[in-house]
Amino acid sequence: MFEQLSGRMSKVFEGLSRGEKLSEGDVTEAMREVRLAMLEADVALPVVRSFVSKVKERAVGGEVLDGVSPGQAVAKIVNDALIEALGGAGAVPLNLSAPAPIPYLLVGLQGAGKTTTAGKLALRLASRERKKVLLASLDVQRPAAQLQLQQIAEQVGGRTNGLVASLPIEPGQGPVDIARRALDTGRREGFDIVILDTAGRLAIDEALMDEVRQVRDVAKPVETLLVVDAMTGQDAVNTAQSFKDQIGLTGVIMSRMDGDARGGAALSMKAVTGEPIKFTGSGEKMDALEEFHPERVAGRILGLGDVAGLVEKASEQLDQEEGERVAKRMLAGKFDLNDYVSQINQINRLGSISGILGMLPGMGKLKDKLAGKDLDTSIFNRHKAIISSMTEQERKTPEIIKASRKKRIALGSGTSVPEVNRLLKQFGEMSTMMKRLNKMGGLTGLMRGMGGAGGLGDMFKGMGGPGGRPPFG
Repeated sequence: MFEQLSGRMSKVFEGLSRGEKLSEGDVTEAMREVRLAMLEADVALPVVRSFVSKVKERAVGGEVLDGVSPGQAVAKIVNDALIEALGGAGAVPLNLSAPAPIPYLLVGLQGAGKTTTAGKLALRLASRERKKVLLASLDVQRPAAQLQLQQIAEQVGGRTNGLVASLPIEPGQGPVDIARRALDTGRREGFDIVILDTAGRLAIDEALMDEVRQVRDVAKPVETLLVVDAMTGQDAVNTAQSFKDQIGLTGVIMSRMDGDARGGAALSMKAVTGEPIKFTGSGEKMDALEEFHPERVAGRILGLGDVAGLVEKASEQLDQEEGERVAKRMLAGKFDLNDYVSQINQINRLGSISGILGMLPGMGKLKDKLAGKDLDTSIFNRHKAIISSMTEQERKTPEIIKASRKKRIALGSGTSVPEVNRLLKQFGEMSTMMKRLNKMGGLTGLMRGMGGAGGLGDMFKGMGGPGGRPPFG
């Protein structure tokens, strides 16, 4: 989402002249470019003016420390101002200290992703906080809305050992009556949290606000969370302002943060409405909901990466037991093609490679160069297809795969014999390198350094074509 803004910001700092002090001319020119970059990113004009004014005031005449370029000095000031504009360092947590069942109210316009977000939030609360969550759809306007939430609850409940459930559907009940029944069910059946998913409209109107106000007065929610579509830009900010003025909010959840919108809504939300962004959603998967950390977002905008976010994601997504199992096999010299597939699956859990690169410091330019090269999944998918067409014996002892077997494997996987040859050659090179490292004692240290996940570095190396050539370009 912030790629365009990030690219413009990087050019601004690279263009600053060298010197012992930041001259007013340097700062003025830099701020002109920053202003244009933020306006192009659809940041609200009052927010841009305030931001530029603060940065200029702090930067002009500032001493440049030894070993630090003027560009780096301004980048630090801009980073601090970005964090401030986004809501200050640190994620804003949900209120979990109220007496059970704690009512959460989700509000927003139709199509913003409220129902999916309700499921994501329930999964997060059940899996991380071990809370028993009841989902209740108050949407009697949209056809099958209640059935959709029921199906989501069943899906999430299956992943959390029944910690998430949905309120049984009773046709003919209005939103206020459903809210009362949900809270009563929550009390009687020992739920910790009740999430009320309200109806939306295509646009804000008085009927919508009246309905939400009535539900709010009955439920007395501890959290009133507005779900907005990040793709709608400043309309999302205007929607948030309307809901805040008429209903009252405790926070915002921005959906579709993986889209190609320019990021202006996120940068404007806190400054315009005063309400923090608590979570961001990216994708339809139930686990695609993340806490909003302003300092991490600022780092990614300025090309500083988000290592903390990557480590957090890895700890959540990677199967540590499987990683340790493969690592032990590597140390014993028994790494086979089944283990190779296991490592591919580990990487896929982290998401796209371009997404991983975006979270690493200084990788922005490399990511741009690789744009459109189909780096993310095609190589992995082809390798998995080839290996899945092998027999169990062939996966454990690739040395037995000769010409006739290669033809059969290529035909079964929809690939070609040269691709099968390339995979086998790369796997052979990986195995040889692991054995050499193991003899030198280097592989043991590598395994420890990677926390038992083992083999990922070799995996990336193994993605290349003949002679280590990468599969793109």
